[in-house]
Amino acid sequence: MQFSYVPHMRRGFPGLVSAAFIFEGVTPTVDVSAPVAQFHEKAAARLASGTESDLASIQAWRRAFSSMGLKPTQYRCAAEALLRRFRKEQALPGLHPLIDVCNALSLACAIPIAVFDLGRIVGDLQVRPAVGDETYETFRGDIEYPEPGEIIFADAAGQAHARRWTNRQSGRSTIRLDTTRALIVAEALHATAAADVASLGEALQTTLSELWPNAVVRKVAVQ
Repeated sequence: MQFSYVPHMRRGFPGLVSAAFIFEGVTPTVDVSAPVAQFHEKAAARLASGTESDLASIQAWRRAFSSMGLKPTQYRCAAEALLRRFRKEQALPGLHPLIDVCNALSLACAIPIAVFDLGRIVGDLQVRPAVGDETYETFRGDIEYPEPGEIIFADAAGQAHARRWTNRQSGRSTIRLDTTRALIVAEALHATAAADVASLGEALQTTLSELWPNAVVRKVAVQ
C-alpha cells in the first residue's frame, strides 16, 4: 500500500515532515514496560519546565489547526492530548503493547504518531480534504460523516481513518488483539521537524525490533 498527501497539502504546509513504517508480525503478548517507562521519563523531563503548549512542535500544530479553522484548545493534535493527560495523571492507560510503545514515544518526542491496522484499510491511504460522503467510525461504533474540506486519512473505499488530520483516529482501524500488520505514521511541522522525525523513526525501529524480534518493521516512501 502507499501512503500519500494530496499535492496542495504540501504547498499549504511546506514545513511538513512525515515518516511511515509498515510493521508485520504484531503480537499482543509482549512486555513493553521497560521502554515505555524510559519514554515516559523523557516526557516528564520535557514537561518539567512548562506545559505541552510551550513546546515548539505542539505550537506548530496549533498554528496548523488554526489555519484550518479549528480552535486549537478544542481540537488538539494527538501528541498534545497525550501530553496533557500525562502531565495531569503522570501515566497513560495500557491498551495494546504496540499502542503503548507508540503513545510513549509520541510523548517523549512531542510528535503525533498514528497507528493503523492494515487489515482494515482498503487500498492506499491518503491525507486529503474530505468530499463529504466519507464514513468515519468512532470508537463506540457510531458512524460520522466528515465535513467537506476537513482533512482526513482516507482509503480507497472512502473510509476516513482519522478526522481533523492528527486530531482523532477511527475505531475502524484501531489496533486489536488479532492485529498482525500495522501502518505507523509520524508527522511534524516545527522548525527542527526533519531531525526530530528522523530520530523518532530510529527509536521506533530499534524498539520494535528489540521487542518483536521475529517481526519485520520497514520504512515506506511517503508520496
